[in-house]
Amino acid sequence: MSLPHNAPQRRTLADRLETAGALKSPEWRAAVEAVPRELFLNPGVFLPSEAGHWRPVTALGADPKEWLEIAYDDQSLATQLDGHLTADQAAGPVTGVPTSSSTTPVTVVGMLEDLNVHDGHLVLEIGTGTGYSTALMCHRLGEDNVTTVEVDPQVAARADAALEEAGYSTWTVTGDGLLGHPARAPYDRIIATCAVRRIPYTWVRQTKPGGIILATVGSWPYGTGLAKVTVNEDGSATGRIIGRSSFMQARSQATTPLAGDLSARTAYPDTERPTKVPPRLLDEWMPAFLAQLAAPGAQFVRATSSGGAQLLYLFDPERESFAAFTEEASGWTVRQGGPVAIWDDIEEALRDWQDAGRPDISTVRVHITERAHTYWIGGEKVTAEGHSAWTGEKPLLRWEHCLT
Repeated sequence: MSLPHNAPQRRTLADRLETAGALKSPEWRAAVEAVPRELFLNPGVFLPSEAGHWRPVTALGADPKEWLEIAYDDQSLATQLDGHLTADQAAGPVTGVPTSSSTTPVTVVGMLEDLNVHDGHLVLEIGTGTGYSTALMCHRLGEDNVTTVEVDPQVAARADAALEEAGYSTWTVTGDGLLGHPARAPYDRIIATCAVRRIPYTWVRQTKPGGIILATVGSWPYGTGLAKVTVNEDGSATGRIIGRSSFMQARSQATTPLAGDLSARTAYPDTERPTKVPPRLLDEWMPAFLAQLAAPGAQFVRATSSGGAQLLYLFDPERESFAAFTEEASGWTVRQGGPVAIWDDIEEALRDWQDAGRPDISTVRVHITERAHTYWIGGEKVTAEGHSAWTGEKPLLRWEHCLT
């Protein structure tokens, strides 16, 4: 259980979250003030260091005051690197890719507020991580009303131990969260603390009509959106992207970094032409989100040539296609190769977006069925007898991803 002398830090955190606008209700404030975040950081964390390294800090090795400052700072904290390494196993600064973390409290609490839970609701959490958000939900709803799924057995074991120490004996499951957890379905709410390429229909099926699913959609490290959808009586789900969001990708959907000589991969293009929009537009959040809708399997890669020039690429390994960009005095040139002209699809979406007045990501609507995911901006969508129709103003932009 938490120690009394840590209560001031929790109250201060609640105050900051309230000032930031993330914490709005007394019920969630009570949870933030009750749950000790430091318990869920064991055995330690990795802090960013020089030259791309990570500095390990352990709960037992750190000064107690420093440890509490780390725990209650407004930052995400890496708790695992490369799928196995924890801070207690590192003797000094290390390199690696974060594969588990404790998300910044402002993001965690903001999502919990957006979930719109009520007393008695049954919630499924996808991605237990450290267990901190699980504990907050247990305090708010009762431990028997929370089920949490974590794919990594080691991460799950640490989270379960921390939850027990904090006094919450909830339903912790080790497995693939993309499949949900049908044994305790149907749920009133499903919340994902990892990013997914699209909301799995298994989650829709396991949610009660009128229930809410909250998940980050997208596959790039940025340009992802927080989708909030409500399940309908006909088994579909409808909602919108309520804002920007950034989470680690679900393990089974994580992108494998491209290796080898990228210039060799793009040595034999089929076409070459000037671009109609600059590819650097993909550095912006909304264009990046649109690019993922237009070409779901594409990866945007930045590299540096031996001469120090920046190189930009799009690769779609599954469709064996690429686009390579070169900046010249007159503008950008794109060379494309493979069965699919990736940049053509993305460029068309970006031009339509510009023509529509560059709407924000929060204007994107979502409709999910067993067979397809549809995203659109503008207009209204209705579904009758399994058929989709547009009423009123036609959508400004529309993408449909068929799943069969």
